[in-house]
Amino acid sequence: MNEPIIQIVTKLHDLPLLDNSNFFHSRQLFEIAKLTPRQRPYMAIALTADGRVMGHMLAIVRYRTLWLPPYLYKHCRILGEGVYSYPHEGFTPAQLFGLMLESLRNTLGSQTFYIEVSNLSEKMFAYRELKQLKFFPVHWMSIHNSLHSHTPEERISERLKKHIDNAYTRGVVTDEVKTEDDFQEFFKLLKHHHWLKPKRYIPDKKFFYDIKQKGHGRLFLTRYRNRTIGCSAVAYSKQNAYLWYTAFRRKSYALVHPDELTLWHVLKDSHQRGYQHVYFLDVGLPFSRNPFREFILRFGGKPVSTFRWFRCSMRWINTLLSWIYRD
Repeated sequence: MNEPIIQIVTKLHDLPLLDNSNFFHSRQLFEIAKLTPRQRPYMAIALTADGRVMGHMLAIVRYRTLWLPPYLYKHCRILGEGVYSYPHEGFTPAQLFGLMLESLRNTLGSQTFYIEVSNLSEKMFAYRELKQLKFFPVHWMSIHNSLHSHTPEERISERLKKHIDNAYTRGVVTDEVKTEDDFQEFFKLLKHHHWLKPKRYIPDKKFFYDIKQKGHGRLFLTRYRNRTIGCSAVAYSKQNAYLWYTAFRRKSYALVHPDELTLWHVLKDSHQRGYQHVYFLDVGLPFSRNPFREFILRFGGKPVSTFRWFRCSMRWINTLLSWIYRD
């Protein structure tokens, strides 16, 4: 059994023909990230000796700034385990994933502060391989809403329905971003909502513009009396919708529930377009009580216990965190 050849590609013209069915590991997202300031994509590819693609995985390195030293650092995010072709030439997807992740880790070196692997389809996927590479797991919660068996209306409480109906009666409207002014309003609220939340990385506006313009997702605005009070960014992959980013002016407009109306429109729009599920890509930090997670669950979503995996390039920090989050 020949060991797969692992390549790390950073230039669009060097990519081979890939299965692009999974948007989060596709050539299309690679190109969007490549053209976005402060982002750099890395496509890890496992090949047979004769050049056939066995699997591939997209990682995006993000450049972040802080108010405190070191002021500028890089981190790497991998959404999901990648895409794997069949047959695997004697290697399982988990083994291929481990080989690609090891090569990626070596390529990034110590200048990337940490690598994060999230949104794996199975909680225990590649558990052994990740442990061997010195990643540590943090217990997380994943939430998704099924749209194929019941309508969104059948999954919410009467109280929530009343909030939604009252807000619509008062004149709240949610619609797709269509004009340049709409887009500027969307990005202004998104940046303002997250500017004091150090964990939440907001890409440059070009990232959202390209997602929308190239048909890989939609941007929505919620308005009340011509004022923007909510926004959301949704990406599509296969038969599923993914709520990637969202923001609300919840306290300023509490009586019309901008958070509920914004999320409700994402669910309704995805259902009308025939998507099977809506996945929430970030439901907040893994505390036992998390208001945002509890808010999402009010819409009838299914919570699933999972792991997010991290590896810090500073050995002593990684050792300490591995001990703290030992399972």
